Amino acid sequence: MVAKVGLDGHDRGAKVVARALRDAGFEVIYTGLRRTPEDVVQIAIQEDADIIAISILSGAHMTLVPKVLEVLKQRDAEDILVIAGGTIPDDDAEALKQMGVKGVYPPGTLIEDFVADIRRILAERDQATVR
Repeated sequence: MVAKVGLDGHDRGAKVVARALRDAGFEVIYTGLRRTPEDVVQIAIQEDADIIAISILSGAHMTLVPKVLEVLKQRDAEDILVIAGGTIPDDDAEALKQMGVKGVYPPGTLIEDFVADIRRILAERDQATVR
């Protein structure tokens, strides 16, 4: 699932990511603009999403992404993985990963690399589940 959280109204990158994932064979849900963390988690649960890909360019990533993680925990849905993309400084990307975000993708990330990383993340999750 590709989500735009908060007041960020720039969705071109999110649409590119959604289309690339669709073209790579993934089922993709795009939530549209200006969703709350609660909206995003509710949609992810309803749609049985494997991953929430948060696209954020507003600079509010250190507030909104942790809130999504918190709501997932509150809803007992921590099996839904979270990744983030957008203008996220390296230090913040590291902090988000420490919080449990599985990947952070800055502008300029090659679509092929992004799709390959999503496949890797899902494969690792599936292997951990089998054990």
